[in-house]
Amino acid sequence: MTTYCMTTQAQVRAAFWESFPNLSRKRIKNYSGNGTMYTTDTRCAFVDYVDWLSKAGQISQALAEKVTL
Repeated sequence: MTTYCMTTQAQVRAAFWESFPNLSRKRIKNYSGNGTMYTTDTRCAFVDYVDWLSKAGQISQALAEKVTL
């Protein structure tokens, strides 16, 4: 049985913001204009971070596939 360092989406998000405090938390309008999203740099960094966590065995593949910013 594999034991992972992080098992919830909230833990992944908290670790991301702690690891990248200089990234923008600013929300911008999404492409349809009816919601908000983070800037492209922040979203790309999050995807790379989640991919790294998964490959390093810090989170499960299932968590990597469902975690969102």
